[in-house]
Amino acid sequence: MSDSSKPFRVGLIGTGRISGIYLRNCAEFIGLDIVACGSLDMGASTVKAAEFGVPRVATPQEIIADPDVDGILNLTVPAAHAEISLAALQAGKHVHTEKPFVTDLADGRRILDLAARKGLLVGSAPDTFLGGRWQTVRKLLDRGAIGEPTGISAFVPTHGVERHHPNPDFYYARGGGPLLDLGPYYLAAMVFCLGPIRRVAGMARRTFPERMIENGPRKGEMMRVEVDTHCLSMLEFESGVIGQMMVSFDVWDSETPRLEVYGTEGTICIPDPDPGDGANVFQGPVWIRTRETSRWTMRPRPQAPADWEVAECTHGLNSDSRGVGLAELAQAALDRREPRAGGALGFHVCEVMQGMLRSPGLGRFVDIESTCGRPAMLRETTETGLNVDLGPAE
Repeated sequence: MSDSSKPFRVGLIGTGRISGIYLRNCAEFIGLDIVACGSLDMGASTVKAAEFGVPRVATPQEIIADPDVDGILNLTVPAAHAEISLAALQAGKHVHTEKPFVTDLADGRRILDLAARKGLLVGSAPDTFLGGRWQTVRKLLDRGAIGEPTGISAFVPTHGVERHHPNPDFYYARGGGPLLDLGPYYLAAMVFCLGPIRRVAGMARRTFPERMIENGPRKGEMMRVEVDTHCLSMLEFESGVIGQMMVSFDVWDSETPRLEVYGTEGTICIPDPDPGDGANVFQGPVWIRTRETSRWTMRPRPQAPADWEVAECTHGLNSDSRGVGLAELAQAALDRREPRAGGALGFHVCEVMQGMLRSPGLGRFVDIESTCGRPAMLRETTETGLNVDLGPAE
């Protein structure tokens, strides 16, 4: 996209449950137009198009081939992410994909290589670190509010998705599981805050061989579980910070904080007792306690941009502003730079998770071969609602 007066035209592929929030949010971005949508279920795509005012319904192949589409929003199931992304790049389209970036690292390398050869951009969810909560954490770290970071802990205790998702099968099939589903939010936030990861180790188990769908027309139907559903991991960052993470579909409840960062002079805490309000939301409180204070201090994200030095890509991110990464990629295409929620970060996070899954069978730490830049913070907004280019990532 070379003409800044023209909108970035997006073809959305995959009109399942997650597509609704993307369609709703992307309609608020000036300069970003979703011009077509489609999936294997054309009936469902037609319903979504009518609900959100998408002007055209077409097959995925037709959308990818359309010369009037600048970029593809890939919301297919994880097992199809690579196929759609590669086809889109081959057709000359930029791509932003839902997480995980890929389920096979060889596919990820092909995607990054093809994008580089063709001069195209690749982005990947999660983009939650672009929200005020994580910009706040990063600002505190960068100004030395807790001294030198030494450790990090993340805890993601849930009891799966079958209570609220009518078709949860893919969460328990190859390419699914709690680590690949929820891990990207926490790992992307960790890399944004602390930089890339050097090595990992893990333990995992599969608690239930089958699980029951508990809602919708398939209520009572049993699903086979093909992946580990309770994962414990250790991480070492290139900076020397060490960390731990627990991600589970087997935990009924917990009072542990969702994420804490430890430093030589204090601690930053994401305190929410509800797992849904952890790293997979854009807004929320940040607590900090230092050696000089006797209690926790809450740092809520002010709603008015004038009240805060760190502004967002949009004029008002809410708790679920999925799509801001796509908007940031559209701006990056205009500015001829890499997006903050880019493919290198998405691939790095995927390699980290694959290392965590491989480690139990190997009985040792797994070295991470990839690296990535620490995504740059956001510092200002424009009238368009897309963020200004602040230069390349560190």
